[in-house]
Amino acid sequence: MKILITGAKGFVGRNLALNLRNAGYNDIYEYDIDTSEDKLIKWTEDCDFVFNLAGVNRPKDNSEFMKGNFGFADRLLGLLKSNKNKCPVMNSSSVQAMLDNDYGKSKKAGENLMLEYGRDTGAPVYVYRFPNLFGKWCRPNYNSVIATFCYNIANGLSIKVNDESTVLNLVYIDDLIEEMLCALDGKPNMAKDGFCYVDKVYQKTLGEIAELLYSFKEMRENKSVPDFSDEFATRLYATYLSYLPVTEFSYPLKMNVDNRGSFTEIIRTPERGQFSVNVAHPGITKGNHWHNTKNEKFLVVSGKGVIRFKQPFDDKIIEYYVSGEKLEVVDIPTGYTHNIENIGDTDLVTFMWSSECFNPARPDTIFLPIERNK
Repeated sequence: MKILITGAKGFVGRNLALNLRNAGYNDIYEYDIDTSEDKLIKWTEDCDFVFNLAGVNRPKDNSEFMKGNFGFADRLLGLLKSNKNKCPVMNSSSVQAMLDNDYGKSKKAGENLMLEYGRDTGAPVYVYRFPNLFGKWCRPNYNSVIATFCYNIANGLSIKVNDESTVLNLVYIDDLIEEMLCALDGKPNMAKDGFCYVDKVYQKTLGEIAELLYSFKEMRENKSVPDFSDEFATRLYATYLSYLPVTEFSYPLKMNVDNRGSFTEIIRTPERGQFSVNVAHPGITKGNHWHNTKNEKFLVVSGKGVIRFKQPFDDKIIEYYVSGEKLEVVDIPTGYTHNIENIGDTDLVTFMWSSECFNPARPDTIFLPIERNK
């Protein structure tokens, strides 16, 4: 299938083109404002599907709305007609097509043109009225409040929220691309009024969005991550990270260092516990404690060691030999005092998970060396 994308360098176009290639579509014609007219003529003759994403939304003069939105659509459909190409056409409109402003009027005119073209030619036409879109590669300080908020907060700049209670209807770019691939297969979500839609829309206030984004920024300091069971927070966090300055992808952690090695917390979560890295020098033993309720998982990723277990009232010592050469998780059950000894010649590096974040007020950690009862 040969696919024509107009507005291919825009936010949606770029995501669409790359995901089409990932899906195995290799014949993609990418048209944008700097593409020659000759190519557009040839491509409209040859293509099997058109994604019309080209448009104007922030012109210097309002008169450019009609030219860029209605005018280009008219030219595109005219070329398809002259080439006698009745392939399906997907057209990106906006929810503002229902509003009485210059941008909305131009989008409405484009919609009417597309629907009339479909009736006249019999070509399948899919018109989508997009709400606010968000996701990676969206241009900040342009026409997306989320892109602007993400960019500014990630770069230490201020944001302006005029009314925290303002509600936005939001569609995530990956959900949109999934719907567009359905349209490509001739299976779009279509409402009774004839317009197509993305079935996953989030309703959030500006205040909620700003609060979440500021919490993301603080997560590097408190070593937390979002609640990934919240779908919107997951998508917004992914979007936020894409706006990090290229010099600030990494951030330091506090290493608790002594003559035995080090212990460093990586992530703390209220729902899923704490993740840490433990380094023990050769010959060093760490641990010798047990927990009432807290449980852990150890994964040695480098070096050689032995993890020992013993119940406080039992003389039996259980040993698990571990190595970075064979990755395996060792559960640390409650009620067993335990330690880990480096028996190799290099540092023993262990990835540790605990079901609870360490709380000095309620440590649930009882010191007890592993030795045979007398």
